[in-house]
Amino acid sequence: MHDNLITHTTPVRLLGLLKLMRPRQWIKNGFVLAPLMFSGEFLNVAAVGHALFAMLLFCLGSSATYIINDIHDIEQDRLHPKKSRTRPLAAGTVSIPMALVLLAVLYASVIWGWFIAPKVVLVIAAYMVLNVAYTFVLKHQPVVDIFTIAICFVLRVYAGAVALAVPVSAWMFVTTLCLALYLAAIKRRQELMQSGTEGRKVLKKYSVALIDRYAEMSAICALVFYGMFVMSSKPQLIITVPQVLFGLFRYWYGVEELDGGESPTEALLTDWQLLLTVVLWVAACIWALWPAQG
Repeated sequence: MHDNLITHTTPVRLLGLLKLMRPRQWIKNGFVLAPLMFSGEFLNVAAVGHALFAMLLFCLGSSATYIINDIHDIEQDRLHPKKSRTRPLAAGTVSIPMALVLLAVLYASVIWGWFIAPKVVLVIAAYMVLNVAYTFVLKHQPVVDIFTIAICFVLRVYAGAVALAVPVSAWMFVTTLCLALYLAAIKRRQELMQSGTEGRKVLKKYSVALIDRYAEMSAICALVFYGMFVMSSKPQLIITVPQVLFGLFRYWYGVEELDGGESPTEALLTDWQLLLTVVLWVAACIWALWPAQG
C-alpha cells in the first residue's frame, strides 16, 4: 500500500516541481536570441551554440526567481482564486523544503555556467538580484514595478549580445524597453480589471485610465523606435514593420475583446493569429538578414 502511494504521488510531485519552474514563461527568454538574429550570426554554428547556452542559463535563473517569488507569496496565492490552483506551493503539490532543494539545484547550475560563460552569468546575476528586490520591495512601488519588469527584458537582450560578443544598437535596447513597458502595463491593467485592487497592493495606486495611457505611450514609442532602428541600422527589415504594427493591434484586441494580457505568454500561446504573426516576423527577419552569397 505504501509503495502504491509513492508510485502515485511521485509523478505528481515531479510535475509540481516542473510547474514550479514555470517552463511556459521561458518563452520570454527568446529575447536572448534577438542579437543572434539581428547580427546575422544565425548561420554560425558556434554563435548559435553560445546564444542557446545563454538562453538555457537564463531559463534556469528565471526559474529560480519564480521559486523565490512563490515562496514569498504563498499565503497570498492561497487566497487567489486562480493561483491557489495553478501555483504548486499554494496548491500544496510541492512543499517548501522540496522547493528549496530545487532552488539550490538551479543556483548550482547557474554557478556552473560561470565556468563556461562568466560574462553572461554576470548579466543573469544582475537579473536575479533585481528580481529578488522586485519580490520583496519593488513590486509594491507604483511605476517602479512596471519599469523593473521592463528592465528584465532588456537584460535578456544584453545577455544575448554578451554571449556573442557583438554590439547592440541603442535603438534595439530602447525598443525592447518600450515594448516591455507596454506588456507590463497591460499586465497590470488586466490584473486590475480581473482581480481588482485585492490582487496586488500596488494596484491600489493605479487606475485603468492611467495604465491605458502608459500602455498607449509605450506602444507608440516601441513602434517609433523600432522604425528608427530599422531605418538607421537595418533598412532591409522595413518589410517587418507592418507585422510589428499588426502584432501590437492584435495583442490589444486580445486584451480588449478576448480578456487576455494578464500573462503575455498565455496571450501569445492561446491566440493563433498573434503566434503566427511572431513566427512570420522571425521568418521575415531571417530572410531579410540572410548573408549574401559570393
